[in-house]
Amino acid sequence: MDSQLILLIVIIVLALVFDFINGFHDAANAIATIVATRVLTPFQAVLWAASFNFAAYFISKYWIGEFKIGNTIAKTVNENFITLEVILAGIIAAIIWNLITWWFGIPSSSSHTLIGGFMGAAIAHAGALASQGVDVINYVKVLPIFLFIFLAPFIGMVVAYFITIIIMNICRRSTHKKAEKWFKRLQLVSSALFSLAHGGNDAQKVMGIIGAAVIFYHVQQGDADWVNAPDRFKYFVEDYWWVPFTSFLVIGLGTMSGGWKIVKTMGTKITKVTPLEGVSAETAGALTLYLTEFLAIPVSTTHTITGSIIGVGITKRVSAVRWGVTINLLWAWVLTIPISALVAALIYYFIMLF
Repeated sequence: MDSQLILLIVIIVLALVFDFINGFHDAANAIATIVATRVLTPFQAVLWAASFNFAAYFISKYWIGEFKIGNTIAKTVNENFITLEVILAGIIAAIIWNLITWWFGIPSSSSHTLIGGFMGAAIAHAGALASQGVDVINYVKVLPIFLFIFLAPFIGMVVAYFITIIIMNICRRSTHKKAEKWFKRLQLVSSALFSLAHGGNDAQKVMGIIGAAVIFYHVQQGDADWVNAPDRFKYFVEDYWWVPFTSFLVIGLGTMSGGWKIVKTMGTKITKVTPLEGVSAETAGALTLYLTEFLAIPVSTTHTITGSIIGVGITKRVSAVRWGVTINLLWAWVLTIPISALVAALIYYFIMLF
């Protein structure tokens, strides 16, 4: 077995490890509000969310018919600067940052961690060429991702605000007890919708990284089918059919393991959430994710649901949102890509010593 094939296998294994970590890191996104409102116990909630994370595979494959976000991730870096060492360094950096933010209960973006690591390692690999003006980064793919660091939570916030206002007006004549009973049931629906969107969005990011590695390996080996394929990512999905299936399965298993520190931050520290507000936040988050998936823009499910929860809090009063916590989260969001990129670059230099 040649060294490049061994490296490819290591990358696939580590990418699935990242996928699992992504699941338990982002479990809070789908279940924070449903646990905070006591609609489900923590165990019931992660089981519910994990089931829909995995079900998203069948929607992406058989209903949508393609994996747009995976394709975007695979093409964030100019293919001339992609090597297996670059991808390995990016994944290791992403795993490190995800574990650090999980340990401190910071709901940062697994998506941006992965993208930042990939770009940082590629820039390190490019070296002198990067300083000569050669584009390492595919800006057509990357600029919308950067833009939606801010747009995704803002869209989630605005949509959640208006959904909450509309619901409150519709239900103004209903008794509190009756309304709460109905919204607890509706939270099962809204959390399922968000979990579907979460699975469809985040599992594809790992697919994209594995796809970039597999495509590089086969092209480097001179495999004619891969070299001549008009759409290499589409060919990868067809030939490595088990990668999408496994990516969705593993993120579901990761979600089942939970991420309780982040659940606490998302469900209780930003603002107090009622069943009605939980429905609004999850529905707004899901709609935002479906929109960005349609546009093939990888966004952070963490940023999206956080923005939605803030939008719900603002309907009561601006002071209902704990802005100190929110500002700390914003710093984590802004720093995720550059820190991941820096760590990945250092790891790449270390790998190349051997």
